[in-house]
Amino acid sequence: MTGTEALSPAERYAASRSRSSTPRLQAFRDRQRFDLDPFQLAACESLEAGRSVLVAAPTGAGKTIVAEFAVFLAMFDARAKVFYTTPMKALSNQKFHELVEEYGPEEVGLLTGDTSVNSSARIVVMTTEVLRNMLYADSDLLPDLRFVVMDEVHYLADRFRGAVWEEVIIHLPRQVRMVSLSATVSNAEEFGDWLQAVRGDTDVIVSEERPVPLDQHVLVRTKLVDLFDTDPAHVSANRVNPELIRLTNAANRADRTGRGHPSARDRRHRGRGPQGPGRFERMDRPDVVRLLESKRLLPAIFFIFSRAGCDAAVRQVLRAGVSLTERHERDEIRAIAEERCRTLLDEDLAVLGYWEWLDGLQRGVAAHHAGLLPAFKEVVEELFQRKLLKAVFATETLALGINMPARTVVLEKLEKFNGEARVPITPGEYTQLTGRAGRRGIDVEGHSVIQWMSGLDPQAVAALASRRSYPLNSSFKPTYNMAVNLIEQFGRERARRILESSFAQFQADRSVVDLARKVREMEQSLSGYEEAMQCHLGDFREYAAMRRELSDLERQSVPADRRGERERRQRQLTSLRKRMRQHPCHSCADREAHARWAERWWRLKREHDRLSSQIKGRTGAVAKVFDRVVDVLLEGGYLERDQHGRIVLNEHGRALRRIYGERDLLVAESLRRGAWDGLDAPSLAAMATAIVYEPRRDEGSQHDADLPRGRFREALDETRDLWARLDDLEHDHKLPGSEPLATGLCLAMHRWAKGGRLDEVLREADLPAGDFVRWAKQTIDLLDQLSVVAQTPVDRVARQALEAVRRGVVAYSSVA
Repeated sequence: MTGTEALSPAERYAASRSRSSTPRLQAFRDRQRFDLDPFQLAACESLEAGRSVLVAAPTGAGKTIVAEFAVFLAMFDARAKVFYTTPMKALSNQKFHELVEEYGPEEVGLLTGDTSVNSSARIVVMTTEVLRNMLYADSDLLPDLRFVVMDEVHYLADRFRGAVWEEVIIHLPRQVRMVSLSATVSNAEEFGDWLQAVRGDTDVIVSEERPVPLDQHVLVRTKLVDLFDTDPAHVSANRVNPELIRLTNAANRADRTGRGHPSARDRRHRGRGPQGPGRFERMDRPDVVRLLESKRLLPAIFFIFSRAGCDAAVRQVLRAGVSLTERHERDEIRAIAEERCRTLLDEDLAVLGYWEWLDGLQRGVAAHHAGLLPAFKEVVEELFQRKLLKAVFATETLALGINMPARTVVLEKLEKFNGEARVPITPGEYTQLTGRAGRRGIDVEGHSVIQWMSGLDPQAVAALASRRSYPLNSSFKPTYNMAVNLIEQFGRERARRILESSFAQFQADRSVVDLARKVREMEQSLSGYEEAMQCHLGDFREYAAMRRELSDLERQSVPADRRGERERRQRQLTSLRKRMRQHPCHSCADREAHARWAERWWRLKREHDRLSSQIKGRTGAVAKVFDRVVDVLLEGGYLERDQHGRIVLNEHGRALRRIYGERDLLVAESLRRGAWDGLDAPSLAAMATAIVYEPRRDEGSQHDADLPRGRFREALDETRDLWARLDDLEHDHKLPGSEPLATGLCLAMHRWAKGGRLDEVLREADLPAGDFVRWAKQTIDLLDQLSVVAQTPVDRVARQALEAVRRGVVAYSSVA
C-alpha cells in the first residue's frame, strides 16, 4: 500500500488542496532526497504565500532547506535577486560552493569584504556586514532584491557584531521578504513579534525536534554509561540513570579518600594523558578514540576549549600509533590535501607544519580551530564531510554553523575559559555543541559523550542537557558610522525614531511594561500602608521620618579622637529627640502600631523609587545613547547645524560614512588631522594593524623600542594623542570610550608588507598562522577603506600597502 493509499479520503482531499495552493513548493519537494519535515513545510508555505519567516530549530534540523526554497522561488522571476547572508566568511564560502553546484557559476556571486566574485549575479552570498554597508551606500545591486536570508540570525546577540543584524533588518526595503534562521531560542516569539513590527507579515515557526535523536552518555573510567534512565517508566521524565549516580559517587568518594592516587608507574606515564587531580582515573585520549571505534561511534568531534589543547590532543593520539583509515582512504586524503594546498609556497609548507598535518590527516585525525591556516581548515572540513576523517579535536568555533556533523560528540570538560575566568558552559552552548551529533540520512541516532572528571555531578549534567534553548537578547548600540549614515539619509529626528524601533528598545520597552505593572501594584500597597498608619493627632509620615533619621544617626559611629564631631552629633540627637517629643503623634496610644505600618511603607517606597528609576533609564534608552553620539560628533566637527538649525553632515562627516569598524571615529580623525601623512606602504600597513588588532588577554604589551622606526613612531604618537582626546570627549558625554591601541602585531605586519619570510614574521608575531592571516585580512579590509576615503597621497599608499599584505598564505582563497 502506498503512502497516498494509506490516507483517508478527507486527508487525500486536504493534501490535494495543499498541492494546488503551493505548486512551487510541490516542485521543490520533488527535487529533494528527503521529504520535508512539518516545520520546513510550514515555513515554505509561508514564503510561497508572500510572507517573511523566522525559523528557530536545533542545529542539524535542516533550517537551510527553507533558505534554499527562497532561492528556488526567486529563480522563477527573471529579474529577482536573493542575498544569502552569513556571520562568517567560512560559512559564506561553503554556501557559495553549494549554490554554484546547484545553479551554476554564472548565477551565483560572493562578497566577503576581501573576496568579490560575480557581484551582479542573481544569487549573492555575503557576510552580514557587507549587506549593511550596501544599504548605507544605497548600492546599485539592491534593485530587484526579492529575498534576504539571514543565516544564524541569533548572532544578533553577539556583543561585538550583533548590531549589524539589527541594522540590516531595520533598513532593508519593506518589500523584501526575509528568511531568518536561528538556533532554538527561548524567546523566538518575542523576536518574531519585533520582526512583525518592523518588517510586516512575518510567521514564526519553531521546532524543537532533532531529525536524528541524541543518545547522551557519560564515560566513567572505561565504562560508557547512559546519562538518562532508559527504563520506559522514566524516559519522559529525564531521570538520571541510577547506575551513573552509583558509579560517579564511588569514583568521587575514592578520589576524596585518596584511594585513587596514582602509583609510581602511573606517574612515570602521566605524559600520555590529561593531568590534574583525579584525572588519572580518566581514559587517555587514544584509548577513548579506540573505544569509540570499537563501538562504531566514529566519526567523532572532540570539543576541547583550547587551541593548544586541540593540537596537543592530535599529537598524543598520533604518538600512540592510532590509525583509523584504510589504504584507499589515505590515497584520497593525500590527493585532496595536495590539490587544495598546491598554491602554497614550498618554503612555507615546512613552516606551517604541513607534513606532520598531512600525516595526521592520512591516519584520520586532525585539529580544527581559529589558529589553523584557512587552507588547512577547509581541507579538514571537506575531508570530514567526505567521511575520510574519523576524529577531529576542535574548539567550539566549529559548532557555529559549519556543516560538519559527526556520529558522536565528545566533551572532555563542561567548563571553559571566557577570557577572565573558568566558567561552566551554558545550556545554549551545550545544545550547540551536541547539535553536531547525528548525520541525517546516515545515522539512526547521534551520540554525546561527557568524560567523567573528579567532582562531576550527574544531576547538574542532566539539567544542562535537558534545557534545550537560551534567550536571544539584543546587543545593539549606536555607533558613529551608524549615526552619520542615519542622519544623512533621514535627518536626526527620524533617525531617533528608527533607532527606537530596534530590537534592543523593543526588549527594553517590554521589560518596562512588566516593571510598570509592578510599580502600579506597589503604589496600591503604598496607598494601603499610608491609610493604615494615619493618625488622628497629626501627620504620622512626618513623625516616622524623624524616627528613622534618629535611628540612622544613633547607628553612626564616630572615632574617639574626633571630639568636635562627637559633640556636633550629640547636639543633633538632642534636637531631634526634642522635636519628636513635641510632635502631636508622639502621644498617640496607637503610635507603635502606626510605626510598623510606616516602616513597611518606607521599605516599599524605596523599592518603588528604584524601579521607577529603572523605567526612566530604559525608556528611550537607545535614542539617549544616539543623542550622546551625536553630541560627540557635533563637538568633534563631523556634524554641524545649517541655517535652519537642523543637524547635517559636513565633509568630515561624509568621509566617516564610509569608514566601518570598532574605531571608525579614530580612523576618520587620523585622516582629517594628517596623522598618517608621509607613511610608506609597510608603515601604513602596520598602522592599520594597530587600529584593528585586539590582543589576547594573556598577551604582554609591546615596547615602543620593538616597533618600526622612522615616521611610523611619530604617526603612532599622533594617533595615540588623538585617541586620548576622543576618549576624554566620550567620557565627558557619558559614553564608554575604547581600549588604547594595541601594537603587538605592528612590527610583524611591517616586515610582512616589506616582503619578509613567513617563518620570520610568525616568529615575530608569536601567533599561529591562522591568527596572523585573520588579522592580515582585517588589515586589508581597513586599507581598502582608506584607499577609497583618504586624500592623496594616503589613498595611493593604502592601495600599495593592501597589495603588499595580500600575498602568500594571506592571498589564498578557495573561491578565487
